[in-house]
Amino acid sequence: MTRQPTERPLTPAQAFDALYAFCAPALVRQTYLLTGRRELARESVERAFQLAWQRWPELARDRDPAGWVRATAYDCALSPWHRFRPRYRHPEPPPPDASDRVLLDVLLDLTAPQRRTLLLYDGVGLDLPDTAAETEASTPAAANRLLHARAAVAARLPGLADPTELHRRLAELASAERLRAAKPTTVREGSERRALFWTRAAIAFTVALIGTTVLTLRTAPTHYEPPVPPGQTVLGVPPRVAPGPLSEKEVELRAKLRSQAQNGPERLVPQTE
Repeated sequence: MTRQPTERPLTPAQAFDALYAFCAPALVRQTYLLTGRRELARESVERAFQLAWQRWPELARDRDPAGWVRATAYDCALSPWHRFRPRYRHPEPPPPDASDRVLLDVLLDLTAPQRRTLLLYDGVGLDLPDTAAETEASTPAAANRLLHARAAVAARLPGLADPTELHRRLAELASAERLRAAKPTTVREGSERRALFWTRAAIAFTVALIGTTVLTLRTAPTHYEPPVPPGQTVLGVPPRVAPGPLSEKEVELRAKLRSQAQNGPERLVPQTE
């Protein structure tokens, strides 16, 4: 009796590369429909897979790793901080086909939650509960967003009122752009470099914090130093005080001093009463 050869389990890198090859090409096209920017779509998908590789032992056991990567890529693409980046302040060239330009403009006129819900339900093909879970909304809220998005699309493009036709046009628009994802080895290496950079930055910050703490401990006083007490009268001499209005006695003394001779031999002779 001969034994059947057993298949060897995939290494973490092989499993990651298989997921990347299966999801990345379609995910880049979906993210393009979400943002209308080709470079941002590639960057968001690459960043999502970099995060996936950093937590791969945990993500590999997830029931839907592709859904996790898709949700992360959508979050990266819809981040409001992109508006402050100079490279994303100006619109990119629109699709060459006129009908594709109109459909993309209609999609980009939707709010981000509506556009994401429409893309997941009518583009990717998720059911309503999964769409609501991925968009972090309740099922009624997701259904309301979907209805509003479909109504907005149908108002400008009546031919897409049928969900089946809308799904077909979304697929055509996504496939019309030749968007290529980076190689999986490049993504893994970029993820490792980023993780190494932040690890070194954390170590440098910790060392600086420890150095600051040690310097503070060495220069801080080791005993209590009471504050200087207020001035007191010593042998009839009044304490020094801040300048202020003169008292009556001080005014009389000033007048007396001013009335006497300021110079001459009289100043050296004691006066007797």
